[in-house]
Amino acid sequence: MIFDEKLDRLLSRYDELTNLMSENYSGSPNKFVRLSKEYAELKPIVQCIEERRDLKKEIAELNLIVSDNQTETEIRNLADLEIKAAKELFPKIDRRLHTMLMPKDSADEKNAILEVRAGTGGDEAALFAGDLFKMYQRYAERNNWKFEIIQLSETGIGGLKEAIVEVKGKGVFARLKFESGVHRVQRVPETESSGRIHTSAATVAVLPEAEEADVIIDEKDLRVDTFRAQGAGGQHVNTTDSAVRITHLPSGIVVSQQDEKSQHKNRAKAMKVLRARVFEANRAEKTAERAQTRKDQVGTGDRSERIRTYNFPQSRVTDHRIGLTLHKIDSVLGGEALNEIIEALTTSDEANRLSEIHQK
Repeated sequence: MIFDEKLDRLLSRYDELTNLMSENYSGSPNKFVRLSKEYAELKPIVQCIEERRDLKKEIAELNLIVSDNQTETEIRNLADLEIKAAKELFPKIDRRLHTMLMPKDSADEKNAILEVRAGTGGDEAALFAGDLFKMYQRYAERNNWKFEIIQLSETGIGGLKEAIVEVKGKGVFARLKFESGVHRVQRVPETESSGRIHTSAATVAVLPEAEEADVIIDEKDLRVDTFRAQGAGGQHVNTTDSAVRITHLPSGIVVSQQDEKSQHKNRAKAMKVLRARVFEANRAEKTAERAQTRKDQVGTGDRSERIRTYNFPQSRVTDHRIGLTLHKIDSVLGGEALNEIIEALTTSDEANRLSEIHQK
């Protein structure tokens, strides 16, 4: 009933827009563009609603024929067959309509800023962060996406303290956005002589890349500090103040960049990351049903907070949000089976959004 009421409201709005479109907007071109866009978006939905209503009407008329004892038996049998055929079409139309009405994430088609950091667990956490970084790199290659490093801070043993990359391609954010959170690993470190399993964690944040038009950042809201870039152990890697730290004063978001030798290039990279973080913070405020601040996404890096567990002894990967378990950890970390998890998360998200349609 709620769903039918929603359809009635959409039809009423479409009729209203049809009348509004006939008015003169010579003095308000922006309003005409806005109304035209809404009209164009509603038109295929309305056509589907009308197709659904025509089918219901046809079924009702056929039911009258079947229930009329004065109608010839052969005709009633034919009507009965037509009712069955029409009822089989109904779920297909409803699925199409649900897909059209599903709330869309405006950021889905954007590129993404992917951040991976070592969490709790020392060297083992850094090694695991490196494994996740390689997993996303391989997944990007499989999808023919560009994987461009913005910042990379490695440890001396092949691990990763922090990595920030820009991932470019079709529907990147839509595919990667569910990776945000704490990833937990359970395995025996190579340095563990007793064979005891250790648990450590790494954090992942996936932010939609923001264009300058998406978020306006006023220069007066920024504090820019420059300092000398340093390598491992505090060794100077250059003798000029090329490293940049930018603080967005209204939000308190801080981004540092020192990978480039040029201060100008470091500032450009830092602004790209800062813009993405500010954009995501704004999205979280405006979109209540998906409200998650960057801190919510990443968590504290503590072992107890996790979205997914990678258990090496059992070759098992479990996504705790949907209760999905795959016993092929090498394939997941290789980027191949990661798609199975992402597909399942996407399907679950779509189901949740469909339920929202019926509740509104």
